[in-house]
Amino acid sequence: MAEPLRLADLGEWGLIERLGAFAPPGQFDDDGALVSPAGDHSLVVTTDLLVEGIHFSDTTMGPEDLGWRAAAANLSDLAAMGCHQVVGLTVGLAAPAETPWAWVEGVYGGLCGALARYGGTLLGGDCSGSQQRLLAITALGRLDPARPIRRRDGRPGDLLVSSGAHGLSRLGLALLQGELEPLADPDLQARAITAHRRPLPRLDGLAALQASQPPGEPWRVAGMDSSDGLGQAVAAIAKRSLCQAVLERSRLPLAAAMAALPQAEAWCLGGGEDFELVLALAPAWAEALVEQLAGAQIIGRLEPGQPLGGASGKGTGPLRWADGTTLEPAISGGFSHFH
Repeated sequence: MAEPLRLADLGEWGLIERLGAFAPPGQFDDDGALVSPAGDHSLVVTTDLLVEGIHFSDTTMGPEDLGWRAAAANLSDLAAMGCHQVVGLTVGLAAPAETPWAWVEGVYGGLCGALARYGGTLLGGDCSGSQQRLLAITALGRLDPARPIRRRDGRPGDLLVSSGAHGLSRLGLALLQGELEPLADPDLQARAITAHRRPLPRLDGLAALQASQPPGEPWRVAGMDSSDGLGQAVAAIAKRSLCQAVLERSRLPLAAAMAALPQAEAWCLGGGEDFELVLALAPAWAEALVEQLAGAQIIGRLEPGQPLGGASGKGTGPLRWADGTTLEPAISGGFSHFH
């Protein structure tokens, strides 16, 4: 008798594909869900889970950093959908009974600190006892329905743009977990740890995106955030847009101070938790955006053809360098639960 199918066999992307069968077609394809109530704006709703031992531990961040990071992850999803305004967050908290109140207070202080910076309010939530600590955050944002960002809207010839450098968060995690010795460059070490503990969702990039839209160019933007890795974001955009993605090795958005590290390329592509925007745009728009948005750069392009690995394959299928070679999935795949 065949072994029953397990989550470990499916992986995160395979599980999401199967769960999507319970929803309308395309509903699970993006970083958030679009809801269209009466009025001039749509709502975007997105939810993230943070589980102790998987997403956070006391050895890598304090409670206020955790709260900030939990909010930032959700606000990054709103940015990835094109939201121009944060409405707020709901918070589900599960924790053992012996959890100190000071820890909970710190988490909520961090959450509200992020909201104070980016807008929105704490709307409510729920709490429960459990054997381990867990946060479930739902974020709501407003979106102009004429200006959505969808993974499926890429076209052959589009240029791929990253809103900023990648790899610093993974370097920070390696330092916090003792994978690396302290760096000789104390400034780089501090920047890396801050990037991991206090990521900045790129809501600011949306104003630059709108301002750089060339006259007469229709609004068509494919994109997502890079929370699970730059390589995974590019592969997911290519898959949903039914294109192939080609990356320029010389244009990888790597923090310059990291270039000498042997892990630099792998962490840039697959480290994850950088929370930058990854976009596919018409060439003139892409070039205008990188002129306007500090730190943004063109990293590759979309080409005709089925996504490598097939249109129904995993979102972490191999990517191709401009010289024709493919990236190893272990390097480009990013983070995936259940594996």
